[in-house]
Amino acid sequence: MHILHLYKDYYPVLGGIENHLRWLAEAQAARGHEVTVLVTNPHGRGAFIRMENGVEVIRASRLTTVASTPLSLDFVRRLRRLHPDIVHLHFPYPLGEVGQWLFSRGKATVMTYHSDVIRQKGILRFYNPLLRRILRRMDRIMPTSEPYIHSSPYLSSLADRCTVIPLGVNTKRFAKPHPQQVAAIRRRHPGLILLFVGRLRYYKGLNYLIEAMPHIPATLLIVGAGPEAAQLGEQAYLTGVTDRVRFLGDIGDEFLPGYYQAADIFVLPSSERSEAFGIVLIEAMAAGKPVISTELGTGTSWVNRHGETGLVTSARDAPALAKAILELLDNPGARQQMGVRAQVRAFADFDLDMLVDRTLSVYEDVLAHR
Repeated sequence: MHILHLYKDYYPVLGGIENHLRWLAEAQAARGHEVTVLVTNPHGRGAFIRMENGVEVIRASRLTTVASTPLSLDFVRRLRRLHPDIVHLHFPYPLGEVGQWLFSRGKATVMTYHSDVIRQKGILRFYNPLLRRILRRMDRIMPTSEPYIHSSPYLSSLADRCTVIPLGVNTKRFAKPHPQQVAAIRRRHPGLILLFVGRLRYYKGLNYLIEAMPHIPATLLIVGAGPEAAQLGEQAYLTGVTDRVRFLGDIGDEFLPGYYQAADIFVLPSSERSEAFGIVLIEAMAAGKPVISTELGTGTSWVNRHGETGLVTSARDAPALAKAILELLDNPGARQQMGVRAQVRAFADFDLDMLVDRTLSVYEDVLAHR
């Protein structure tokens, strides 16, 4: 089967959707499928094509970026020349969605619905009528969680054509022990450790976590970089917690499991619906750690089951966040039990192989109906 994935960016651009797309494409290629990924060149003009771990990655020339959306005539031209069996859109990326709507490449089209458009509301007013037509054209829409179908203003009326397929990770990679790495991290950061992993973006809610830190007897390790880094660093200084809030920046993939395993609690304090799933929650759970997340009406509270795999607290609420963290810090037995249940859930429901199986099953189903 020739599978074509459409999105704006691909590894080494870092992000939840970019990671998911890479893992899925490489896993499909490893199973013998012909896999092409069409994205834009993050460095602007100039296009190039190369094989990356069995995946043909086409990076089309990018003219400019408007409201986080890369614009590329070359992307559209290259899309018209491709003849896959199935096209897999990764929403939101309007250029990919409109291009496929216009040219109908392949025998069938499916869409992973990662998130509603949250911040670009001005552009959404113009895109809204066309977007609804595009969604009705899909052979299958694949939201990443059940709650998102009902909370999204776009999916609630299309529930009959939705099949939930959650994001997944290589759970074994995060569960494999890394005792030397863990020991080294704990020597550098003695005492209780809170961990955050992700891009430092507006919707991650780290400002609320830093606001809570004066009341928490632990060190917060922040892994990742992004546009909010300077502002968050200034907040940590003004709050007087720079001795216990460490900005580690991006770290290599090979070191990430060790940081999860060294932590006592993983915290994802997201503040907006842009956090539609929280794949880092699964990574922490696969490492056997309890997690704390916030209630957004998205997939985060579906992944993290309150009282079972961790705690769910209200969003944009530093005192509530501090209370949840202290509750787990004060109860090592509960932390351990939640960590065990979290790992069981990660292996049972969010393993990458299961994601690939279910995605290929959807492809086969829609192609058979076509």
